[in-house]
This record gives sequence, structure tokens and C-alpha cells, in this order.
Amino acid sequence: MKNLHIITLAIGLLFALPSFGQTWETDYEAAVAKAKAENKTILLNFTGSDWCGWCVRLKSEVFSQAEFIKYAEENLILVSLDFPRRKELPAEERQQNQNLAAKHGIRGFPTILLLNADQEVILTTGYKAGGAESYVEHLKVAIES
Repeated sequence: MKNLHIITLAIGLLFALPSFGQTWETDYEAAVAKAKAENKTILLNFTGSDWCGWCVRLKSEVFSQAEFIKYAEENLILVSLDFPRRKELPAEERQQNQNLAAKHGIRGFPTILLLNADQEVILTTGYKAGGAESYVEHLKVAIES
């Protein structure tokens, strides 16, 4: 029985490792302040986490992969702006997400925006096939240009 618990714990840790250390902010203003303080680019992820198939693929193929996590930890402030259908967000968060979607003209999910420290959009993108390494390269090109 003890071995079963150890195996279960090891499997759980294995699946948890890719997201270790990765933090997705939900408070936009706090994320902006953090980005300015740390001199990082802001990545806004407009997502439908519990219904959007492409959002789920982007999360599993890119955002949960070691290559993306390492790059994000060093260069990005990650902000999740969720529009779920089956779970309820706090009213303040829901309103913030709706306001930001309206401000940026979001028409579909997932939509990913990169913002500089002055909150200017430097890239609008979404799901891209090719995995985490390719996606990180896509982001680097936009940030460096």
C-alpha cells in the first residue's frame, strides 16, 4: 500500500513539474505594475478555458511546456483573461476582462497580445501549430523588432 502512495505521488509530481514556477496573473493593473518594475513584456491571454478547444491546445502544446515556461519566467508577465462558460469568475475580474476585450477589439479565442511597458500592443496572435519552441521564437521576433 505504501508503494502505491509513492507511485501516485511521483506521477502527480511528474504532471505538476511543467507548470512549476509559472504564474498567470488575473489582475491586469497588478501585472502592468509588475512588468514595469521587472522590465518585462506583458502577455495577455484572452481565453475560454473551459470551452475553447484551440485555447486548450495552446495551453497544452505551448504554455505548459518547459521551453515556454523558461522563456516566460525570464521575459514575460503572463495575464490570463478568461471567459469561461461553466465556472463563475468574481464580478470584478469578469468586468475587467470584458473591458479589456472591448478595448482591444477581441473577436475570438484564443487571442494573445504582447504589450510593452507602456501598454502598447506589439503583437496580436493566437494559436500557432509547431509547439513551444516555435511559439517562443514567434514571441521573441515580435519583442526584438
